[in-house]
Amino acid sequence: MDTRDEHHPRVTCTSCLLREMCLPPGLSRDELASAEHLVSTRLRIRRGGALYRYGDTFKSLYVVWLGSLKSTLTSDESREQVTGFHMAGDMLGFDGLGAGSHAFDAVALENTEVCVFPYSRIEEAAATLPSLRHHFYKLMSREIVRKHSSMLMLGSMDASERLATFLLDLSVRFEMRGYSRTEFVLRMTRADIGSFLGVTLETVSRVMSQFTRDGLIDLNGVKQVRIVDPDRLRRLALGQQRKTPDPGPARGPVARLRALVQGPAKTSGCEAPVEQFA
Repeated sequence: MDTRDEHHPRVTCTSCLLREMCLPPGLSRDELASAEHLVSTRLRIRRGGALYRYGDTFKSLYVVWLGSLKSTLTSDESREQVTGFHMAGDMLGFDGLGAGSHAFDAVALENTEVCVFPYSRIEEAAATLPSLRHHFYKLMSREIVRKHSSMLMLGSMDASERLATFLLDLSVRFEMRGYSRTEFVLRMTRADIGSFLGVTLETVSRVMSQFTRDGLIDLNGVKQVRIVDPDRLRRLALGQQRKTPDPGPARGPVARLRALVQGPAKTSGCEAPVEQFA
């Protein structure tokens, strides 16, 4: 059964509070009007449904307008590996650019809506709007950096450090969308988190419980998280929890990791509709 519902609401980037996450900031009125033609429609994907599957022909990029998705890859042994999570304002579909077909599945974690950007329209617009081309390069670069950060996390951290980094990264991403940095809902399951972090479901539950006992976080059920002590959680993510001296300026991979878990000092100024993660 097809779990995608295509519908044609009036898609207006001008009034969208997320537009500066998927379009270049500072566009003039005329440029913004031209950019609106990049969006062909909006798709509604029911929870558990796929936006696209591995091997599907690449035709479009997508921006999450409402809800959230996960990217997954299934092995020959039918084992699912979660490779990323996407929330409101995120653009996905870059995995299909190289080979012309998608390298992952993109599955909705909840009822989700995405704006569809046909790639042919992006190429046409980029020819006359250089800032658009530059912005899409930045989005692709950000995705590459995020993947490299994940590789660093999997290759050099223990389970506690991985989960602390994951929670802090979510914290920054929520703040960038105008939400609370310290209280949020996990739309993914603990099994999904474990798959993404390279640990078992039991390990995720055990470390979450340990974080709660240590006063780092509070849990309301299994989904609602409140970060109680972000400084200690950050030190744990950086492997500094038991170090008293100041380690000094970080360099190389450690510096990149520190930038990831500390996040921006201020929000980007764009706010998503509050009901998205309510």
